Amino acid sequence: MPARNKRLLVPEARRALDQFKATVMSQKGYPVDRNHPDQVKYEVAERLGVPLNKGYNGEIKAENAGRVGGQIGGSMVKEMIQMAQEQMSKQKK
Repeated sequence: MPARNKRLLVPEARRALDQFKATVMSQKGYPVDRNHPDQVKYEVAERLGVPLNKGYNGEIKAENAGRVGGQIGGSMVKEMIQMAQEQMSKQKK
């Protein structure tokens, strides 16, 4: 299975995605530093009881990494789907 490529197709979108992550995770009740929205993963990990270190995390189980990433990414995807549904319903009117 090939490795996942985490690079954005449009690198200029990084800032907007970070802002979107901050907005979504704030709505979920997580404290987010808007200047460093990626740091919310440590708060998510703490709430889930996942031992996530700043720096190297090679010893973390894939299941735990997925729980943290899934909480963040899943919330973002749900929000994007809701936004798309709202936009589509407006276009039908």
